[in-house]
Amino acid sequence: MGCTHMPKRALIGALLIANMLTATRLSFSIQPLIRRSTYSLISPKHFPKSRPCPLWSSSFSFCLQNPHGSPTCPSIVPFSSHCSAPSMATVPQSTPEVNPLLLDFDFPPFDAVKADHVIPGIRTLLNQLENDLIELESKVEPTWPKLVDPLEKIVDRLTVVWGIVNHLKSVKDSSELRSAIEEVQPEKVKLELRLGQSKPIYNAFKAIQESPEWHTLSDAQKRIVDSQIKQAVLSGVSLEDDTKEHFNKVQQELEKLSQKFEENVLDATKKFGKLITDKKDIEGLPATALGLAAQTAVSKGHKDATAENGPWIITLDGPSFLSVMQHARNRSLRKEVYYAYVTRASSGDLDNTEIIGQILKLRLEKAKLLGYSNYAEVSMATKMATVDKAEELLEKLRSASWDAAVQDTEDLKNFSKSQGAVEADDLSHWDLNFWSERLRESKYDINEEELRPYFSLPRVMGGLFSLAKMLFGIDIEPADGLAPVWNNDVRFYCVKDTAGSPIAYFYFDPYSRPSEKRGGAWMDEVVARSRALSRDGTKARLPIAHMVCNQTPPVGNKPSLMTFREVETVFHEFGHALQHMLTKQDEGLVSGIRGIEWDAVELPSQFMENWCYHRDTLMSIAKHYETGETLPEDVYLKLVAARTFRAGSLSLRQIRFATVDLELHSKYVPGGSETIYDVDQRVSKGTQVIPPLPEDRFLCSFSHIFAGGYAAGYYSYKWAEVLSADAFSAFEDAGLDDEKAVEETGKKFRETVLALGGGKAPLEVFVEFRGREPSPEALLRHNGLLSVTASA
Repeated sequence: MGCTHMPKRALIGALLIANMLTATRLSFSIQPLIRRSTYSLISPKHFPKSRPCPLWSSSFSFCLQNPHGSPTCPSIVPFSSHCSAPSMATVPQSTPEVNPLLLDFDFPPFDAVKADHVIPGIRTLLNQLENDLIELESKVEPTWPKLVDPLEKIVDRLTVVWGIVNHLKSVKDSSELRSAIEEVQPEKVKLELRLGQSKPIYNAFKAIQESPEWHTLSDAQKRIVDSQIKQAVLSGVSLEDDTKEHFNKVQQELEKLSQKFEENVLDATKKFGKLITDKKDIEGLPATALGLAAQTAVSKGHKDATAENGPWIITLDGPSFLSVMQHARNRSLRKEVYYAYVTRASSGDLDNTEIIGQILKLRLEKAKLLGYSNYAEVSMATKMATVDKAEELLEKLRSASWDAAVQDTEDLKNFSKSQGAVEADDLSHWDLNFWSERLRESKYDINEEELRPYFSLPRVMGGLFSLAKMLFGIDIEPADGLAPVWNNDVRFYCVKDTAGSPIAYFYFDPYSRPSEKRGGAWMDEVVARSRALSRDGTKARLPIAHMVCNQTPPVGNKPSLMTFREVETVFHEFGHALQHMLTKQDEGLVSGIRGIEWDAVELPSQFMENWCYHRDTLMSIAKHYETGETLPEDVYLKLVAARTFRAGSLSLRQIRFATVDLELHSKYVPGGSETIYDVDQRVSKGTQVIPPLPEDRFLCSFSHIFAGGYAAGYYSYKWAEVLSADAFSAFEDAGLDDEKAVEETGKKFRETVLALGGGKAPLEVFVEFRGREPSPEALLRHNGLLSVTASA
């Protein structure tokens, strides 16, 4: 999800408990992006446990989908020893008197939770956990059984239950659910702060760190202790009286503002709908886009709408927006839709401008209370990088990408002029994607829309699962009916080891539902692997994940047919899920994606994207959905050749986002002479060949940094990309055509990157896999920028 280079400092563990205390996600977004929510047990900042995808990527904000609806499931289902639903007679059923949020479940009762369960359920839970915390503090001893295990149980329960509520808000939003969450959220934050600022717990961790037994602890246990101490300090444990009270008020307000920011983005996106009745106005749009636009029109009351004759409704949801930008010949339509997109949530009741100002002001205030100069320093305290190292990386990549991006723009001007475009000498932002697609088609003879029939969802998922079996020795089987789901399109899967035993489960929610589901693509945890949360005291609790995408749904009798970018997105999110599901770490606070430094977390996801260009993998999924014909060899070669198309421009786009993020959190003075938009315009002079429009208000929808886990952390996409490219180069070195060598390298990748979770510093994990520290050479080579960067 981002392009990265990786400096060499690996420091301190990320968020451990923090990584548990909120609902977040790894996700994609327009012209492709990733995210999680709130704090760490001991850290007052937003940190997703799952991540959203980057704002650029070769894959947009979509994903896979499921052609078959899942059957309705019981509200609570125990794990079975094989992937089949247990006998209904043995499944406890929820009753009207029982709040489903308070049930003792193995699989969350997603189908049973309603908005009116949230306030009573969360309040009861918070009261129970407050009592558990009081008891822990009164009896705490500096030992694992008397400190870490009971603490994990408290944090995990809150993480899982609040995660259900937060997840439903992302995939099944309603005004009633929003209101309920808004009412109890301050109480939830209050308990998180209470946990993070507990001096008895903090002192017990310090005692473990200073005890003679310290050397007997495992690496993972030491990481947990070190991280909890650091996170406690970042949560304000050392603050006293009035200062602590003020700190907590700042935290509460930040939580509220981030929630409102995201709601405004969702509402502003939903608010726009362009009704088109004249077929000339939508000339150039492919059949899939017309079908989607007609389907949207039907849902808005135009019952007779058809793809052929309309009417059609264009929205700002990813699939609709991008198809207009890339294919609509009507330049005025592209301009109108582009303006609407880059000015989302920047006016009227949904204006996020003031909210951004308040967030930045309060983050700076919080940093000062903790003894830091700016919020970027607070963010970096739990990452591999430092502010200086991140800026150094971004500048190196910027200078390496600039000339290539300038050439990209010249190529577009020359090509559009050769096609008789009146705008050729004055290309604007709403022209770039359109002419890029025409140039790509001309240069590589590739039309993404014409490739869709070769990438049907069932084929793609089958090929992805076969790849996972070859690389990591796992089998993935459908398990629909075993767990409750929130929508009939959601699929449920069981992951098995070579002995046929379940080792993990995951949900997959593929389709766009603009009326209730946030945009982008993301992965998040449902529950993590944990020894302390074992049912029988012997086998660790198994991990469960969910993958959410916003892919174009099936139209008529056709399955969902994917663009190549959507295929990449699915592989990306599955990479995140693999790291969560294939962990062998039994310490729940650092298992799976928990406790991994934020700037290393994109390694497995970006790593998996590389396999989309692997010949055997791609040919196994690229089969025509009607004829079964394999993608022609010459088309595959063109796809590979087109991989570096406009790489300089795409790199600069990400660098703009990352640089603005760091500027706003390290140098910007809230209320000063320079506005947030001035900062964006200034940064863009060095990161965009064609500067943003003066009216550009992209920051008002930049959820990654204002409502997710990427504040002063968006650079992580580029940082982790160095790691992921270098990791994939290990397979290239072994020989991608040597199946045995690939399997052996895959096993090593699983036993290190995917297995160790947050129990070991990411640089150490990388060196254990690769045998050396990371090098940017592979990334530069993959992007076609090696010679340019070398000279730079």
